[in-house]
Amino acid sequence: MADPIKISELRKDYKFKALLESDVLTDPIEQFKVWFDEAMQAQLPEPNAMCLSTIQHNQPSSRYVLLKGIEHQGFVFFSNYNSNKGSEMEAIPNVALNFIWLELERQVRVEGTVSKLTDAENDDYFYSRPIGSQIGAIVSAQSSVLKDRKELDDAWTAIEGKYHTEKPIRPEHWGGYLVKPNKIEFWQGRSSRLHDRLLFTLNEGKWELCRLSP
Repeated sequence: MADPIKISELRKDYKFKALLESDVLTDPIEQFKVWFDEAMQAQLPEPNAMCLSTIQHNQPSSRYVLLKGIEHQGFVFFSNYNSNKGSEMEAIPNVALNFIWLELERQVRVEGTVSKLTDAENDDYFYSRPIGSQIGAIVSAQSSVLKDRKELDDAWTAIEGKYHTEKPIRPEHWGGYLVKPNKIEFWQGRSSRLHDRLLFTLNEGKWELCRLSP
């Protein structure tokens, strides 16, 4: 039997690229687009997966969601407004996002505030989704307690047939969010753990750049 792997001995020396101040654009959202395009071109799995962190009762809570748009003002994703994260963002609209692209030895950290999209924006995206995803949004009372899997499957079966001939209606409790950042950090792994960290901070409407110690 092989000796168990010691977690403390797991390590990788990062040598893919450097990140200098001269390498980045002055607008961090435009710089994010550059890195996101490179993650797409590298054909990484789920490059738009991002960890969303919220707060309730002084307790942070994190989960992965999918980025669905990059706007001039920030980052767009969709969810159930009645879910745990929806309730948490309603109470405290301060959130954090984290993207990690391990194959490129990169991560991006975002801090900012979140707001809901308009009904028109929600409809545009909802009706662009596959029909199964539309029905899923109707069936699932996200974050509520289920007796078992059968309860969810039965709810699907009960309504799925009607949508062979009838167009689903977007639930009012389902829609999008825009995260407007006030901080964006670009992290590039470097050898000997001397990583590059470039932080953009929004100050009176202008982005300021500084380098952080690793």
